[in-house]
Amino acid sequence: MNPLWAPDQQFIDDANISAFISWLNTNKNLKFTSYESMWEWSCSHLEDFWEYIVEYFEIDLKDDYQNVVSSHKMPGVKWFEGTKVNYTSQLFKNINKNSPALLCKTESTETKEISWDKLHSDVASINRFLLDKGINKGDCIVAFMPNIYETVVAFLACASIGAIWSSCSPDFGSDSVIERFKQIKPKLLFAVNGYSYGGKKYDKSESLVEIINQIPEIETLVLLDHIKNDTTAALDNLHTILFNEALQTSASTITYEWVDFNDPLWVLFSSGTTGIPKAITQSQGGIVIEHIKYLKLHSNIKPGSRFFWFSTTGWMMWNFVMGSLLSGATAILYDGSPGFPSLNSLWKFAEDTKMETFGTSAAYLMACKKAGLKPGEENDLRYLKSIGSTGSPLPIAGFKWCYENINKNLWLNSVSGGTDICSVFTGGLPTLAVYPGEIQCRSLAAKVESYDEEGVAHIEKVGEMVISEPMPSMPIYFWNDKANERYIDSYFDYYPGKWRHGDWIEITKRGGAIISGRSDSTLNRGGIRIGTAEIYSALGKLPEIKDSLIIGLERKEGNYFMPLFVVLAAGIRLTDELKLTIKNIIKNQFSPRHIPDEIYEIEEVPYTLSGKKMETPVKNLFLGKELKKVINVDAMRNPDSFTFFIKFKRNIIDQLS
Repeated sequence: MNPLWAPDQQFIDDANISAFISWLNTNKNLKFTSYESMWEWSCSHLEDFWEYIVEYFEIDLKDDYQNVVSSHKMPGVKWFEGTKVNYTSQLFKNINKNSPALLCKTESTETKEISWDKLHSDVASINRFLLDKGINKGDCIVAFMPNIYETVVAFLACASIGAIWSSCSPDFGSDSVIERFKQIKPKLLFAVNGYSYGGKKYDKSESLVEIINQIPEIETLVLLDHIKNDTTAALDNLHTILFNEALQTSASTITYEWVDFNDPLWVLFSSGTTGIPKAITQSQGGIVIEHIKYLKLHSNIKPGSRFFWFSTTGWMMWNFVMGSLLSGATAILYDGSPGFPSLNSLWKFAEDTKMETFGTSAAYLMACKKAGLKPGEENDLRYLKSIGSTGSPLPIAGFKWCYENINKNLWLNSVSGGTDICSVFTGGLPTLAVYPGEIQCRSLAAKVESYDEEGVAHIEKVGEMVISEPMPSMPIYFWNDKANERYIDSYFDYYPGKWRHGDWIEITKRGGAIISGRSDSTLNRGGIRIGTAEIYSALGKLPEIKDSLIIGLERKEGNYFMPLFVVLAAGIRLTDELKLTIKNIIKNQFSPRHIPDEIYEIEEVPYTLSGKKMETPVKNLFLGKELKKVINVDAMRNPDSFTFFIKFKRNIIDQLS
C-alpha cells in the first residue's frame, strides 16, 4: 500500500520530536533505529522516559520525588510522589508575547483575539474572587458553559487554587447535568442563561433553577448573560453574581496553590453506559505531563502554533485544547454548529484565523465529503499544516477526500484516545508517512496492544485494545467509588491488571493502528459519547415503554446507524406520534445528537442470567461476528429473544451495506 503523504526532510528536521531524539542521543546516550524502537523503549523504560520528559520540557515540579512511578500494577499507580505542581502556573510559564493566547468566535460574533496579558489578568481576578468566596483546594467547581473565553478563564482560575473542575455543555438536558454534578457536590457553579446553536437561541434559565434546586451544595452561581434576553430575574434568589462583576475583582497577581502531583485536577464524566456516568478523576500532574508529551511531540505544537479542535465543554477534546496552552500555542475556540450557516463555515473560520491545526470529528469530514465540499478550492488554507480527526474511525474514503479536496501536501493526524485518559492512545507523528485508513503510530509510553480472547497480543489481527502499562493521565479514581469497584469493573475485569479500553484494534507491521469501532455499547455519534443507560433513563419516564435496547453501529462507509428497539406496554401501538414522543424526550432531557435513526417494536430484550441487557452481543452480531462467538445460550435468561435480532441482521443490517 502506498502512502497518501510523507513528510519531506525539512518537515522532519523541524519536528519537535526530532529535537527531542537529538537531545536523548546527546545527553542520555540513546540511539533509535526507528520510531517503533523508540516506542518500545518508552514502554519498557517508563521511569526513564517520563523523567526525561520532565527534564527536557522543564516542567515545574516542586520538591524531590520518591520515585517516578510507584508500581507497574494497575490500578492504584502513583506518579512522582513527593512533588507538587500547579497546572495554571505551568501554563503561564509559557506566555508568548509574539502571539495571542486565544482566538474565539461564536455563531453570532466575530473572531475575538485575546492576549496572554489579558488572559493572565482575568484569571487573576477570578482567582481572587474564588478565594474571597471561600473556595479552597479540593473544593469542586462546575460549569454549565459553552466553548467560550469566559469558560477558559473560569477553569484556569479553578486550577490555580487547587480546586477541582468539571463542565457540561449547555445543550445537555438538566437531568443529564444533575446526574453528573450531583455526584461531586460542587460549591460554586459557573453558568450561562442560554446558548446559540444552528442560528437559534435556547433559554436555559429554567434548567439552571432545576439544577440548583437539585444540588443543594451549590452556594454561589456565577452567571454570564450569554444570550442577552434578560432572564436573570428568575435567578435572583440563588445567590447570583454576574460573571462580569466577578471579573472586576481587584488582583494584580495570581495566588497559586501548589498541590500534590497526584491530586485531582478535574472530573470528566463517562457516557453512562452502565448506571450513572462514571466520575473519572484525573490528576494535575498526570494531565500536565501527558498533554505536554502528546501535544508537543505527536501534534508538533510549538509556541504560537494556531491549534483548533471543534468541541463542546462536555467532551474531553475541550480539555485537550486547554492542553495546547501548556505549550504556548494559540488555542482557537468556536462555539456553535459546525454546519451553520453551511458546512463550509469552519473552513472559512480556518482561513480567517490562519489556522495551522484543524481538529474535528470523522463524522464532520465525512459530511463534508458527502456534501461535495472542496475546502482547498473554496478557502485560502495556505497556513494549514495538519488535519486532526477523532471521535470515530475515519474511513479510507475520508482519508482520500482530505488529500483530494483540502491539500495533497497535508499531514492527516487521525487519533484515538478517550475521556478515560483525556489524551491519545494511538495517533499521529510528524516524521511518519500517512497510509489510508491507518493511524500512524502508538503514542510514546502508551503500551497499546491487540489482544485475543486468551490475552495474547497479536500483530495484524483485530482484537481488543489493551494498554498493559500505566499512563500518568489514567484516572486516579472514580469519585465516590468504594474500593475502586467501578474502576476495576470498567477496565480491568476482562484482563486482570491490564486496561481493556473497549475498542477493536489491529496493529499493523508498520506499528500503525486500525480502529474499527467500539467493542462495548457506548453510543459514539460524531465524537459525542453518551451511554445507553442515559437513553434508558429517559425512556423509563414513558409509561408506554416497558423495556428498550439501543445499539450504535459504526459503518464502514463512515456513517453511523443507531436503531432503538422497544417493548411496549400492554395495549400500546408504536404509532408515529409515540415515535415522536420518544425522540423528543431523548432530545430534551439528554442529547439532541442521539435521537435514534429508527425505532422498532420487539417482544422482549435479551438478558444475561445476571440481568444485564445484551447490548454488546447484539452489536457484535450486527457487525458480522459469528453467532457462536457472540452469545452463550446457557448464560442467557431468554435465549429465544435473540431470534428477532438474527432476522433483523439479515433483513435490515445486511441491506445497509
